Amino acid sequence: MNLKDIGKQIQKYRKEQKISQTKLCEDLNISRATLSSLENGRGEIGFKKILQIIDYLGYEFLLREKSLFPTLEDLRDE
Repeated sequence: MNLKDIGKQIQKYRKEQKISQTKLCEDLNISRATLSSLENGRGEIGFKKILQIIDYLGYEFLLREKSLFPTLEDLRDE
């Protein structure tokens, strides 16, 4: 997973919860341009800010061992 993929997931989760970019940015004190860049796979953003956004949306970042085969969660998400 790369930064572009993470941005697309964040955008998906934000829209599913009907949270505007403006609301999220105001609550987390980040610029809307920064969030927009992240969601569109452009620009740079710190890992700490990504974790804050993910936490705000009710998700967590999980590291796991790489596998040749997709997990059930991977298949479900496709």
